[in-house]
Amino acid sequence: MRHRRLLACSLLFAVPVLAAAQSGERPEVGAAAAKLQAQVVEWRRDFHQHPELSNREERTAGRVAEHLRKLGLQPKTGVAHHGVVAIIKGGRPGPRIALRADMDALPVTEQTGLPFASQATAQYRGETVGVMHACGHDAHTAILLGVADALVAMRDRLPGEVMLIFQPAEEGAPGNEEGGASLMLKEGLFAGFKPQAVFGLHVFSSVQAGKIAVRGGPLMAASDRFSIKVIGRQTHGSAPWNGIDPIVAGADLIGTAQTVVSRRANIAEQPAVVSFGAIKGGIRYNIIPDEVEMVGTIRTFDEGMRQQIFADLKNVAEHTAAAHGAKVQAQVPDQDGNPATVNDPALTAKMLPSLQAVVGSGNVYEPPLQMGAEDFSFYAQQVPAMFFFVGATAPGTDPTTAPSNHSPQFLLDEHALDVGLRALLQVSLDYLEGTPAG
Repeated sequence: MRHRRLLACSLLFAVPVLAAAQSGERPEVGAAAAKLQAQVVEWRRDFHQHPELSNREERTAGRVAEHLRKLGLQPKTGVAHHGVVAIIKGGRPGPRIALRADMDALPVTEQTGLPFASQATAQYRGETVGVMHACGHDAHTAILLGVADALVAMRDRLPGEVMLIFQPAEEGAPGNEEGGASLMLKEGLFAGFKPQAVFGLHVFSSVQAGKIAVRGGPLMAASDRFSIKVIGRQTHGSAPWNGIDPIVAGADLIGTAQTVVSRRANIAEQPAVVSFGAIKGGIRYNIIPDEVEMVGTIRTFDEGMRQQIFADLKNVAEHTAAAHGAKVQAQVPDQDGNPATVNDPALTAKMLPSLQAVVGSGNVYEPPLQMGAEDFSFYAQQVPAMFFFVGATAPGTDPTTAPSNHSPQFLLDEHALDVGLRALLQVSLDYLEGTPAG
């Protein structure tokens, strides 16, 4: 019941709160947001109740394409498996921009108690798992559909062209598959339509609803996966001397790996993280298994530090395992990761007044560097980009203690939908018109 009351309150107060925004907000932005608010909430709840894992976003992509066709657009589907791309051509000459929303969910079993909570399950790494929009991509997709609605409604007087990018697999393609932003670009996303700027947003639990966080330059870390397999020799648990214990070797390896950052990386210059996310080995209490597999993530901002951590972690894995008489198969990294997400400083400075116009200058601030990662970074390598955070945690809840993105209890204050729609629409129109609010 508490979650339902939060939702009701967030919707009740969304319009009055934003009515206090600075007068720089375009009248057409406020009008469009008021008209579309209920529809965007409905879309978001539908996507939330029917989440799909990376590279499996068939239903979501179908719903997106269907609505874009109703708007009179001609969406291209099947881009990077399930991506949907459409172009809105304005009635006046002007620049080209791209707007991106991600569509995939996570292998997380929802624990929010929402009336539209996900009951979906799927196969992930050989196991049946719950599936949840625990990161807010349902909100991003709904927001961009709303922005598309608004832009199409004013298409005749719209300057320039807008590419709508509904992207699959931001959370990473499963197994050995390709996916996400890198695959969309590889398939020629910007080949026939090169935008002069690309914009994206992310609802964020550590930001209070009604606020926006953005910074020029580095914003989010590079993200790389690694996998390490420690190979020992199976034996009965009562006679460990007859085998080689990969569990003990693996435990030693994990402990020693913490020194890669704490003792070898110069974190006085840039932060870095090495984290183990899963360990799998053995099946019975009294059998020492043949092998243990470990997977994890590396987060960095500096390319030199990134490469050094790859080498140091592999060195630790090989030599620690050898000290136990075990062997190791270390893939560091085990696939191409995301580069750091870097906002174009000039573009961010130019568009900052647009964000301030929506929520007020006192509600837009510069966040610290974020160790989370985003494959929006690939677009930012191609053209000037700005990516910003929209507050997702309800007033009255401390965002420093609220369930984080990727938590089974991640709870979006739907006020974020209204803020996100207004912000992305204001930024788009200001850039196209060449007149950011001020």
